Amino acid sequence: MPRTLLFLIIACYSSLLNATDVIEKGTIIFPKSEKVNEYTTRIPFKLVDHLIVVEAQVHNQKGNFIIDTGSEAMILNKVHFKNLYKHQEKSNQSFGVMQAIDNPYEKHIKDFMLENFKLEALKSDVINLSHIEKSKKIKLLGIIGYSILKDYEVFIDLHLNQITLSKVDRLGNKLDKNVYLEKIFDSLNFALKNHTIILYGDINNKKVKFGLDTAAEFNQISKNLNKDILKYFIPKKRLILMDASNKKTEVIAGKLHRLRLSETIYFGPMDTVLTNLKRVNEAFGTDLDGILGYEFFKYKRTIINYQKEKLYFINYPLKRH
Repeated sequence: MPRTLLFLIIACYSSLLNATDVIEKGTIIFPKSEKVNEYTTRIPFKLVDHLIVVEAQVHNQKGNFIIDTGSEAMILNKVHFKNLYKHQEKSNQSFGVMQAIDNPYEKHIKDFMLENFKLEALKSDVINLSHIEKSKKIKLLGIIGYSILKDYEVFIDLHLNQITLSKVDRLGNKLDKNVYLEKIFDSLNFALKNHTIILYGDINNKKVKFGLDTAAEFNQISKNLNKDILKYFIPKKRLILMDASNKKTEVIAGKLHRLRLSETIYFGPMDTVLTNLKRVNEAFGTDLDGILGYEFFKYKRTIINYQKEKLYFINYPLKRH
């Protein structure tokens, strides 16, 4: 009997939402000791299974938020925000990876505290995330997505379990020039479609196109790919996966070999599931061959710059024996 696992690529938002109200974000305040300077802050996170989770406060409620580059908007968990009104209900559906999530709400966030900085006047979608909360056994207030992260250069460091956010200008140049103590050793261009980070590479010299998502607990690869590619996916077992819309799907889990994104950026075997990516591509509004998630960030200390459409990499420290 396949075991059940929550496999999370949260609601992937696209132009299908048709949101018409744009709320300008107010000033960001860095009041606490983890502030590096007026433009840069470091936020500790914990790993809940393979999810990057930070502590935050909204409307005097403290709880956990998942960092999700695959979500366009900020999302609040309806379970903890009951004061919703009928006029806030949106006419469109928010799209999850495997199934549409019905009846999202929009809510204006007057005050959002995220460890050591403050965001004001945000717009958020509100949906029921109770099944994720129960599965992960945490108080989940919501999800932090692209709409917040895009204004920063984002360093996701699974070595130190922290995220560094450094404010950038409209061209992607950091306002603080001396952010990182470590040296950047490599970089990679990506394409940004709507809010989706798209990486181009190859497996066995066959071209592939992957989306990058911090909330994907395992990599995904399409079962419809060429057999010359799929022979480098080595199956191990079957799993029942549950997505953000609470739908369960049986998939084959295994190891993906020989993924290369450039002449210098390549990977050994990575935990990956073989599945139908139709709903993923509907959600992302593109045609992907797969999704890279936790397994990518486990091997690469990664900096994301949305304006420059570029990833930068910092080496893990060498182990001393």
